[in-house]
Amino acid sequence: MSPTRVVVTGLGATSPVGGDVASTWTSLLEGRSGVAVLTEDWAEQLNARLAARVAVEPSEVLDRVKARRMDRSGQFAMVAAMEAWADAALADGGSVDPERLAVAMASGIGGVTTLLSNYDSLLQKGPRRVSPLAIPMLMPNGPAAAVGLAIGAKAGVHTPVSACASGNESIALGIDLIRLGRADVVLVGGTEAAVHALPMAAFGQMMALSRRNDDPEAASRPWDKGRDGFVLGEGAAALVLESEEHARARGARVYAEAAGAAVTADSHDIAQPDPAGLGATRAMKRALVEGGLDAADVRHINAHATSTPQGDVAEAGAIRNALGSAADGAVVTSTKSMTGHLLGAAGALESVATVLALHHRVVPPTINLDDPEDVGLDLADKQRDLPAGDIAALNNSFGFGGHNVAIAFRSA
Repeated sequence: MSPTRVVVTGLGATSPVGGDVASTWTSLLEGRSGVAVLTEDWAEQLNARLAARVAVEPSEVLDRVKARRMDRSGQFAMVAAMEAWADAALADGGSVDPERLAVAMASGIGGVTTLLSNYDSLLQKGPRRVSPLAIPMLMPNGPAAAVGLAIGAKAGVHTPVSACASGNESIALGIDLIRLGRADVVLVGGTEAAVHALPMAAFGQMMALSRRNDDPEAASRPWDKGRDGFVLGEGAAALVLESEEHARARGARVYAEAAGAAVTADSHDIAQPDPAGLGATRAMKRALVEGGLDAADVRHINAHATSTPQGDVAEAGAIRNALGSAADGAVVTSTKSMTGHLLGAAGALESVATVLALHHRVVPPTINLDDPEDVGLDLADKQRDLPAGDIAALNNSFGFGGHNVAIAFRSA
């Protein structure tokens, strides 16, 4: 194991509950939901007509000419990445050697709205009406490429694609790149923009989405006995990771240490989680080992907990198996209860929340937890304080295909 310590020096986000990190964090602490009923005509025939759209449209933040050259997922990524870059005091670019700077910006689905809109143009108006920018806009690595160009990254630009674990896998990759000596700074994150008729119809046919159309703000309810599926969200989040040596040399502010990460696979089913949670358990245990942490160090977990009947219970069992009796001392929450499920961006946004929980020593609540399952965990149904001292937190992400990623953060 490389002795190189990796720290978090910048954060960025655009989410269903805020247009930046500050507003997102305030909303999470106050328990505000970003879920609403879709009003577009195409949503009328859907069984599940709920979604968590971004609170601030990217057109209000980005240059309009540049924004038109990116898919919506790329726009989100750019908003979050530029905030993280500025937050890390790197906006002038002078503190980083471009050949020691990398990007890992994930997406679970990529430019699906660009793909579908151009296919509609092809069918309705012919091939000459297909955009010449369609390919760079729809390719999954488009957001990462755009961010890499914006900051001048030359050590590598990567796009992990592992469904709903993609955002967390980008963080794991960023940690590895620094520990392998391939970069000093890596801008990592995830983005997703899939609130569209086809993805929503497909998820609906899988019986994966909540149909609580008459009560949208209460639809996402992890661990609650009344949960009936997740709510699709959109947005992006980004973190700047640095070697501790590089961060100290430039006098950077450090939010937390990215202590360890682990990636495992269930090899169980393309969509259903392993009921025993064995892969998830291994991911959490390995992340702690890599971070030099004990189970008793973990005082907070931002769980994947999407509000699906099977997934929430399987993850709870995996947490208990991974931490043993130390699970009793960890406050567990699911911020998806407010943001919905951002698919490939979920892990990145929830890692931002996990880092801020350690930084501010406070855990956001899980809202809509009216009748909780007895899952043997300390579930935060209201804002909870964390203890002082050297503590750790975990962020879990799991994805279709059996992907499991756990990230261990340690207080700065």
